[in-house]
Amino acid sequence: MTLIKLIFVFSVLIFVVRQLAKIIREVNGEQFKTALASQSKESLLLMLIFGFVSILPMLIYDFSIVKFLPTKYSPSYVIRSGWVVNTFTNLLGFGGLLGASLRAHFYGKGATKKQILYAISKVALFLVSGLSLLCLVSLIMIFGFGIGTTFAHYWIWLVGGAVYFPGVLIFTKLNQANFFKDLTTQQELTMTVGSFLEWGSALGFFVLIGYLMHLPINLSLVIPIFVVANVAGVVSMIPGGLGSFDIFVIIGLGFIGVTRSDALVWILLYRLFYYLLPFIVGVGLFIHDTGHKLNEFLDELPRILIQRVAQVFLTAFMYFSGIMMLLFATVPNVVIMNRLYVRLVPYSIFFVSHMMNIIVAFLLIGLGSGIWARTKRAFWPTVVVVILSIINTWFNEAFTWRMITIFVVILVTLWLSRGVLYRDRMANSWGALVLNSSIFIVTFVGYTLIGIAANRHSPLHFDAAYLFPSEAIWLVGFIGLLIAMLVLVATNLYLTANRPGWLKQPFDEARVKAVIQQFGGTEDSHLAFLKDKQIYFYQEDGVDQVFFMYKPIADKLLIMGEPVGNPEKVEAAINDFMVAADKNGLKLLFYEINQALTMGLHENGFDFIKTGEDGLVDLAQFTLSGKRHRGERALMHKFDREGYQFEIIKPPFSPELMQKLRQISDEWLAGKVEKGFSLGFFDDDYLNQAPIAVMRDADDEIVAFANIMPDGNQVTTSIDLMRSSAKAPSGIMDGILIHLYEESLEKGFKYFDLGMSPLSNVGMSKFSFTQERIVHLIYQYGYKFYRFEGLRSYKDKYVDKWEPKYIAYYRGSSLVFSVLQVLLVVNRPRNQTVSRTPKLLDFIFDTESRGRE
Repeated sequence: MTLIKLIFVFSVLIFVVRQLAKIIREVNGEQFKTALASQSKESLLLMLIFGFVSILPMLIYDFSIVKFLPTKYSPSYVIRSGWVVNTFTNLLGFGGLLGASLRAHFYGKGATKKQILYAISKVALFLVSGLSLLCLVSLIMIFGFGIGTTFAHYWIWLVGGAVYFPGVLIFTKLNQANFFKDLTTQQELTMTVGSFLEWGSALGFFVLIGYLMHLPINLSLVIPIFVVANVAGVVSMIPGGLGSFDIFVIIGLGFIGVTRSDALVWILLYRLFYYLLPFIVGVGLFIHDTGHKLNEFLDELPRILIQRVAQVFLTAFMYFSGIMMLLFATVPNVVIMNRLYVRLVPYSIFFVSHMMNIIVAFLLIGLGSGIWARTKRAFWPTVVVVILSIINTWFNEAFTWRMITIFVVILVTLWLSRGVLYRDRMANSWGALVLNSSIFIVTFVGYTLIGIAANRHSPLHFDAAYLFPSEAIWLVGFIGLLIAMLVLVATNLYLTANRPGWLKQPFDEARVKAVIQQFGGTEDSHLAFLKDKQIYFYQEDGVDQVFFMYKPIADKLLIMGEPVGNPEKVEAAINDFMVAADKNGLKLLFYEINQALTMGLHENGFDFIKTGEDGLVDLAQFTLSGKRHRGERALMHKFDREGYQFEIIKPPFSPELMQKLRQISDEWLAGKVEKGFSLGFFDDDYLNQAPIAVMRDADDEIVAFANIMPDGNQVTTSIDLMRSSAKAPSGIMDGILIHLYEESLEKGFKYFDLGMSPLSNVGMSKFSFTQERIVHLIYQYGYKFYRFEGLRSYKDKYVDKWEPKYIAYYRGSSLVFSVLQVLLVVNRPRNQTVSRTPKLLDFIFDTESRGRE
């Protein structure tokens, strides 16, 4: 049945297109243009309004039909369906078969074929009862009041039409068949009134057109002409009475002094506003209904595609119009001589005021960013701008119907794209900022240079008249540019306002600890206590299950490591975070995540790139015996001989100890600023969260320390800060690490994590993607920021297993931008807005730069 319905619907569409093409071919294009040009814009607007109003009485038929059927339909559905049925029947007719078929299509749900047929047939009996009453009125006018006696010879047509209504009324009352049992007098009167209003409103609209054409005739004489012509049209059964109606009207109007050319214009305007334009709306509603059914059948794919295309088209139009307006505002004398510009300008928005052109141009560009970002807040301001542009165009001397048609298309496109505009706010992406800023900067700089060149007193002056009309106009435009900058900034502030509460949540230490204690942590979970990252919690039934550590940058939320918490809820937590971020125009960007999570994210629309390898020491295999660690073995013997001692101190730590450790940290930093994000920094609260490993010299003075990073499990352990004093011997950190390997093995840990070697083995192949090779360049020349290669070689002497680490970025985002954003976050000092670095990186930096190793 679904297939049959689809075949029916598409058959109707094909029939409609064929008939419409036939009608259009029969209309003389030049006559049509002349008809429109002969009327004022105000008259055409009135015709448009009253043409649509004249269709409304026909809806009474549809409200009557549904009363005979068992299924209840909402008024809005009946209005939409009724408009389609009546406008299609009006124009295409098809002997009533099309209207009956469409009504069966729209109102057949839950009803038997017999019920549908009976309901349609009962209403069909009264469709021309209103015309029958108008025939009676015309007879009374001609033979009772002497109005229109010229048309007395049409009495046979009028009498034939007049007897129809009383004949039907008598027939339905005297006939005792079951067909008429539920047809009450009230229903008959309702349908008769509806029919009379239908034909009466058509007559009234036809007379209104004659009035607006200012023809010197008695308009009451038009009534019998119109009635007779419609009787002839009904008898002929031609769609819309096309041909027969026209002939009778032209002949009749000729009798009362209307020239044939005026009669043709009259008929053309009537057919345009009463038949064609309402029919076009009906086609739109029919396509919408058909699309809705097809959309359900194809699992929402057509709707998504149409809305996306509408959004892209709308964004392109807004940027196109903005640039066209800016060109005209900055170099008017140049662009008006350019043929391409002259051909394109009618398809864009245009204001007479020079300043308004500049302001509206940047307003369109700003709102275009919001539309592209799918922001709900951009919808109504865009509607207002387009409507104001239509009004401006309407009263502009450069008004053309083509421009109004374009604006209507834009409004329809805007309405279609509203389903795509679901985000609560917009986040500024680098791409949008670069594009919009470039447009403004280029415009501002170019406009300023033109102004300087146009100034007679400027040393750079030359004859720039061909660029700009006058200095005064340039000054107005310059002021407009300054205002436009404020408009662009205000638009951006409006679109990016209303940050959600979870983006501003303060750090909740108790909740973080509760999740780690209940479900275990990760290799990075201890970094949460640095309090330099924001935390997003995923809950079920009010209980925290998973949390993410992240930092906002542009339109990204850079997430440090894997989600922490219940492993069974990680997928649900990621989906929840994605939805929350997406509603606010934000994209998740995962940094330093494992392969399993990366593959899971790939199935959820993420692309990825390997950004390094995480070095793991297999504690069970680690030994100082053998050739591999003979240098470290000698180093440890040296420390033993010189009286160095290793110790693990547990929190809480005394103020005196913290002061000593801070002194060591400051000596190690040597004035450099600490970083954060994936590396800890010296902070009393942070260091008090876990034990600290220290090395003491022979005088029992601490000369080096490293804080242990517990991850809430008994598989892997690691350290974060590694700091040594100025008098610490070379290799002291190796001493701490080797002692920690032994201690960790005794405590049952399997691996010791030395952290990531960033951008290692990325984009090495000649077959790698271009973006990956760019990332490799960052690795190759990144020593200006980090000594990446030195970091890898240092860890190699201990690492037994390298595990790949990835960046996962939202599909469609720029990889280069994403990597640069990561570098900005991890490379920025911690006292700035964003700050992060990889594990052990600062230690390697320092020891290599000082030559200690």
